[in-house]
Amino acid sequence: MTRNIAKILTLGAALLTGWQLSAKDYDVQEFGAVGDGVFLNSCVIQHAIDYVHAHGGGRLVFSPGTYVTGSIYLKSNVTLHIEQGATLLGSTNPWDYVKDPYVGWNAMIFAIKQENVGITGKGVINGRGFTTANNMIKYIQKGLYSDPLRNDRPGETNRPENIHFRECTHVLIQDITLKDPASWNQTYDQCRNLLVERIYVDSKSYWNNDGIDIVDCDSVTIKDSFFDAADDAICFKSHDASSICQNVVVDNCTGRSSASGLKFGTASRGGFRNFKITNLTIFDTFRSAITFAAVDGGQIENITVDGVRSINTGNVFYLRIGDRWSSGKTPTLKNVAIRNVYAEVPFTKPDAGYSYEGPVEDNPRNISPASIVGLPNKRIENITLENIKMVYPGRGDSLYAKVGLAAGELDAIPEMEKSYPEFSQFKELPAWGLYVRHADNIQLKNVSFKAQNADYRPAVVLDDVNGATFSGVAFSEPSARKKQQIFPYKSSSIHVK
Repeated sequence: MTRNIAKILTLGAALLTGWQLSAKDYDVQEFGAVGDGVFLNSCVIQHAIDYVHAHGGGRLVFSPGTYVTGSIYLKSNVTLHIEQGATLLGSTNPWDYVKDPYVGWNAMIFAIKQENVGITGKGVINGRGFTTANNMIKYIQKGLYSDPLRNDRPGETNRPENIHFRECTHVLIQDITLKDPASWNQTYDQCRNLLVERIYVDSKSYWNNDGIDIVDCDSVTIKDSFFDAADDAICFKSHDASSICQNVVVDNCTGRSSASGLKFGTASRGGFRNFKITNLTIFDTFRSAITFAAVDGGQIENITVDGVRSINTGNVFYLRIGDRWSSGKTPTLKNVAIRNVYAEVPFTKPDAGYSYEGPVEDNPRNISPASIVGLPNKRIENITLENIKMVYPGRGDSLYAKVGLAAGELDAIPEMEKSYPEFSQFKELPAWGLYVRHADNIQLKNVSFKAQNADYRPAVVLDDVNGATFSGVAFSEPSARKKQQIFPYKSSSIHVK
């Protein structure tokens, strides 16, 4: 699986590189663009893109300056090259943006059914999303713009993203800085041969500011990039039940989020397969460093995560099968390996002080364990955890909130198959290190659980698990003495070596 992914992605990168080397440069100012931070350049930029496209393609170069724009559409064989010192600055007037009827989203830069397109250079794309979204609210309140204004904010699809590409082939996003969208930041939906490298994302100016969203794409590389997001940092989605997100490499990336760091879902209608994720750093993240959620009828399989440093995150990993919008399909989550992880979970709120913090009301009172949670008739299968050290604060207090080990208490933990999948959805759980429920063939090799303070709970609880092997697993907890740290309930074929 890994070799096949490497071959596909190497070929895609070579095609992208070859196309870039042959590109001709065009100066956007020669078409009349003005980089004064005031003049609205949307029509000028669109004319320049159309001209370059009609004359064989090339790079449309933005020299240093600040170019205000609303929605523009990128065309085949055209790259926007934003030089260092240049900024594409989003208009703060919501009427300068288009909600595209085909994709159903609003954005600054669209590309739909194009090939050989890209955005490169060491310049900046700044959506000014906070101001734009609040200007939109004013129009909604005056009855000039139609939006239900749920939670006192415009709908995600009505607020402009910085980038939205749909059904494009051979896409290059390289070196740029992306900041302050009004909605999601950058979406690549049903694209093929996508390379994202060396980008810097500051995406925490408004609600739902994801770092990057990859939706039902095939042959994707994301590497050497940084994502700081109010919502999920690196997010893979599957919106189409007949499609799938597959053949993906993520390498040497850093993420920070007031939601989850690396996330599969929440939309998971088709699914995700053949992923290799290496050298990942997640810090100051409110929810899970890693979330894999198969809750909408899709599949998650053949996933390798190798090399994670998770510092100051609310949860290490959360693997979940649910049955939220499955429409008769059977979700699956199987053949996942998570290796070479060091993680520290704090006692305090990990994203305190950031612009848009995760909601404290979602949190349980006692710190949650890493979790692998299926359903009784939709089980998680074949999960390997290897060379992992997880450091927890401990301090779980049964007088503060308690789920004990009695049969009635364990059986009372709800299934919550229809709920939004987050590690905190069950509130209190009976383990401080790892909770596994409705799963088969779970392998732990050289896994270390450390509690910095005493906790009333055992480290590991297995509930309805068929086949689990603990090899070289160690526990450290003050005053634990001869405490039973692995507690199996309604489980079989549990082996501790």
